[in-house]
Amino acid sequence: MFHNKTFSFTKHFKIFAVISAVFIITGLVGLICLPFGVRLFNFDIDFLGGTTMQFEMHQSVDSTVTSDVAGIVSSVTGQSASSVTKAGDSGSQIVIKTLELSSEQRDAVFEAVKTAYNLPADDQPIKSDYVSASVGSDLRNAAIIASLLACVLILLYITIRFEFKSGLAAVICLVHDLLVMLSMYIIFQIPFNMNFIAAALTILGYSINATIVVFDRIRENRKMALNGDFAEIVDHSIWQTFGRSVNTTITTLLAVVLLLILGVSSIRNFALPLTIGVLSGFYSSVCLSGSLWNLFKGKKKRQTKKA
Repeated sequence: MFHNKTFSFTKHFKIFAVISAVFIITGLVGLICLPFGVRLFNFDIDFLGGTTMQFEMHQSVDSTVTSDVAGIVSSVTGQSASSVTKAGDSGSQIVIKTLELSSEQRDAVFEAVKTAYNLPADDQPIKSDYVSASVGSDLRNAAIIASLLACVLILLYITIRFEFKSGLAAVICLVHDLLVMLSMYIIFQIPFNMNFIAAALTILGYSINATIVVFDRIRENRKMALNGDFAEIVDHSIWQTFGRSVNTTITTLLAVVLLLILGVSSIRNFALPLTIGVLSGFYSSVCLSGSLWNLFKGKKKRQTKKA
């Protein structure tokens, strides 16, 4: 019934799989190395433990101020700050996150900032907290559990709505998107903190929504062509939903890229992986999900014929 004269996604699945392998290999290696104590990720204090300090700067904090304060932290403590961001309703406060510092080092950082910016002599830090490594470990484990639980629940949902093979294909695509994000965290050395959990869960929801649109069209087309070739049905369905997928991706990217360009450093550290995740979600839903479903069904057919 369906005669696709356009590009076939199912026939070129091996090419898409190789492209995906290139993008996910770094993140996969990073995960494998973690149990052996090799950290390729730029873990923030949310996961490693460390010190958070917050000061009132009595002026608007911009990128110049955050860069200068980061330099002060580095010169006083001998280590780079994990992040230096502005805070407060008026944007006049600054938040410094570093690995663990002694009370003397924290006092030295505050005095150096006070001297550099002529802060009032009676000023005191608004906040100076310590996050233990055990708390950081708990947060890291919570991030892993949240992602795994989301994948399991999505597999259950897709299995109920469609079939197990399609659910397995969808979960593989979600894992692919997470690994692409992890690769970018390593390549760009984005601070790995609680923003990752928010970005990962956002991308899981975005990607599965795009995949369900494709799967739903495949199911509808199967009803109209009960004896049709499944690969042709998949290709036809992908092209039918392609315009929707492109428009949704562009609309989402418009908002996220603006955050990436105009946002402060903490927002950019969230917007960059989100941008990568949106692009990866589009790629996996269009180029991988339907082809994987077709691959799993094809294997079953071949095994049946051999029997």
